[in-house]
Amino acid sequence: MRLALAEAVRAGGRGEVPVGAVVLGPPGSEASSSGPPGPGEVLAAAGNDREASADPTAHAEVLALRTAAARVGDWRLTGCTLVVTLEPCTMCAGAAVLARVDRVVYGAVDEKAGAAGSLWDVLRDRRLNHRPEVVMGVLADECAAVLTEFFSGRRA
Repeated sequence: MRLALAEAVRAGGRGEVPVGAVVLGPPGSEASSSGPPGPGEVLAAAGNDREASADPTAHAEVLALRTAAARVGDWRLTGCTLVVTLEPCTMCAGAAVLARVDRVVYGAVDEKAGAAGSLWDVLRDRRLNHRPEVVMGVLADECAAVLTEFFSGRRA
C-alpha cells in the first residue's frame, strides 16, 4: 500500500485525483529472469492519468492492470493482488473481475462511487463468474488524508 500511496501522491502532484494502484504477482511463485513473476513481485504501479491523457478510463487500477497483463503476457492475472488507495469504482472493480485477480486490497472507502462494498459491491456479486477476495481499510487514514488534502487545496 505504501507504493500505491507514493503513486497517488505523484498523481496529485500532476493535478490528477491522487489515486494509486499496484499489481503484485502471485505469492509462492518462483521468480526467474524470464519466467513468471516472483512471490509478491510488483508487476505494475500507476497513478490516475485521466487529465493528462484525456482518457476517461485512465484510472490507476486500469493502468496498473494493463501494464501487469502486458508484463505477464496474459490478460488473466490469476493469483495476483490489486492494491489501490481508494475503493475501486464500478469500472475498476469490473476490470479486476475480468482480469481474474485473486484479491483486491484498498485503503480509503469511497461512499460516492465505491464498488467494493460501499455504494455497490461488484467484486462480490454472486451473479459474476469471478469474485476476488476483498481486503478493505489498509492504511485507510493515510489514503484518505492524501485525497482530503488534494481536494481541500482545490476548494481554497
